[in-house]
Amino acid sequence: MRYGQHEKVLTGHDPKATNNRMELTAAIHALEALKRPSKIEFHTDSEYLRKGITQWMEGWAERGWKTKRGKPVSNADLWKRLMPLVQWHTINWHWVKGHSGDPLNERVDTLAREARLQITPPDQLPEDVQRLYVRGSCKGNPGPGGWGAVLIKEGESEQNSGSEAQTTNNRMELQAAISGLLLVQPGSAVQVVTTSDYLFQGATRRIHGWRRRNWKKRDGQEVANADLWQALDRLSQEYAIQWVNAKGQELQDLEAAGRLARDALNLE
Repeated sequence: MRYGQHEKVLTGHDPKATNNRMELTAAIHALEALKRPSKIEFHTDSEYLRKGITQWMEGWAERGWKTKRGKPVSNADLWKRLMPLVQWHTINWHWVKGHSGDPLNERVDTLAREARLQITPPDQLPEDVQRLYVRGSCKGNPGPGGWGAVLIKEGESEQNSGSEAQTTNNRMELQAAISGLLLVQPGSAVQVVTTSDYLFQGATRRIHGWRRRNWKKRDGQEVANADLWQALDRLSQEYAIQWVNAKGQELQDLEAAGRLARDALNLE
């Protein structure tokens, strides 16, 4: 969602859903985030959503949420939530062809995939994609810290680690991702698995706004660890990255990355 120089990113997931339900849910949450009636330029690559709102929804409502053949409307619960929101605002609907190179449409598609990956068990992820597991560790804030990275490619493991005498855990999480990506062949697809909300949220939601504001927050203050975020941003352009938040999951290679980080810290 954009208004002038302001941007708000919303994502979410549902373990039992369909693509059409997620298209509707995205529209509902976007419109619910607006606190007063607004004029909106609404872009979507979903014909189901666009045609449902502009051609079908009023007829469904008049018929008691039945189709012309008298059958119940699919996803009627969501259409009922969406209808008053649409009526509350002034909306121009724009259809965007999916995967046609539109940068913002490609970005929201990436955000949707990343949200799905948050609830996709690691053993269901494609086996032919490299996985990079990254962890940081720190004693004190600031204090001595270490980072570890484990790359799994075609069943083989490659590891890297390092430490700093005076740092923070957030910097170590970032350094793990940066140094880990250097193990990956540029141009490759890779899933980066982390337990750090700071790293995951920054890489998937906040980094685009930070870049646009020249690495400043909305209040004009400099982004913490801007040097590492800029390095990660530059490096990320060389890969097709899927970020996976594995917080709370017990994964062997993630634990190995954690041990590397702790071992590197103890050697400092």
